[in-house]
Amino acid sequence: MYRWCRDQELTTNDPFAKYNGKTTEVYGTPYYITLKERDRIADYDLSATPSLEAQRDIFIFQCLIGCRVSDLMAMTPASIINGAIEYMPQKTKGERPQVVRVPLNARAQALVAKYAGRDDLNGKLFPFISSQKYNVAIKKIFTTCGVNRMVTVLNPTTGAEEKLPLNEIASSHLARRTFIGNLYKKVKGPNLVGSLSGHKEGSKAFARYRDIDEDMKKELVNLLD
Repeated sequence: MYRWCRDQELTTNDPFAKYNGKTTEVYGTPYYITLKERDRIADYDLSATPSLEAQRDIFIFQCLIGCRVSDLMAMTPASIINGAIEYMPQKTKGERPQVVRVPLNARAQALVAKYAGRDDLNGKLFPFISSQKYNVAIKKIFTTCGVNRMVTVLNPTTGAEEKLPLNEIASSHLARRTFIGNLYKKVKGPNLVGSLSGHKEGSKAFARYRDIDEDMKKELVNLLD
């Protein structure tokens, strides 16, 4: 903000001029669920708890289109154009406006059809709740479905490595990582995958996904046999 103000000659003040601390973002290797784990959650019988079932369906839909939760909750039936979701990512709209278009596969289309015409949608695509309650529901869904694999994460405060079960750290952003990570394993083309996720070319956040293809690593080390 201060840099922008100085560039616009609105101020000459710079309270951070002498700050020499770390100013770059630190990204850990992203964790995400496999397609098998995603399908386990998608096919789990949650009919006894309809409210939880609805949030599960929303999470699976998010896994299939890869958007951020803020964009997800803004979607309406009008967001679907010729069989694809179209949206302009809110996070980057001010600096880099672009339309992201993600074709809906059969599973995604079935989820949309499941909730179409319900009275509790308030004009939205799904029965959304607040993002905070959505994250709480996701953790409960993972616990109920038994998706509790241990993963290695980077503590954002201490920078230390931690081992935690998926059901304790699952959130809406895990759906986005699941979409990107599994696509990148299938098609190792950053520009193609980035066009579906809304990442800009050369994004540091997106570049992390090049480090997580375990199958590719196995193929490489087998070359040493």
